[in-house]
Amino acid sequence: MKRLLIPLLFLLPLPSVINSSHLSNQRELTVTSESTGESIELAKFLKDNGVVKYSAYWCPNCLNQSELFGKQAYRELNVVECARDGINSQTQLCIDKKIKGFPTWEINGKLILGVLSLKELSKLTGFKN
Repeated sequence: MKRLLIPLLFLLPLPSVINSSHLSNQRELTVTSESTGESIELAKFLKDNGVVKYSAYWCPNCLNQSELFGKQAYRELNVVECARDGINSQTQLCIDKKIKGFPTWEINGKLILGVLSLKELSKLTGFKN
């Protein structure tokens, strides 16, 4: 029975994020959601306070993180592309910073790995709207 189930798992549809446009040879994230006024203000605050998002264009979690901000706010963020073949790649900086996964946020010199909600980012950085 187990022998039959394992091959069948490969026939199941993969999550839609696998087929997302950010993987279609663009070499940069394509954010499609709309920003809110608050997400734009948070993004500007993060940039003004030296917060950095280390990312890779092919990373589904990076796309999910970016979609939380929306396309207008995303343009305000200080994003470092770590993928060697990504547009404006800064791979050596990512190596020097010892980035181990994506997305990684650098807040006050501390590296935090994973997708963070806007509320979590606000709390970690002291943003008050």
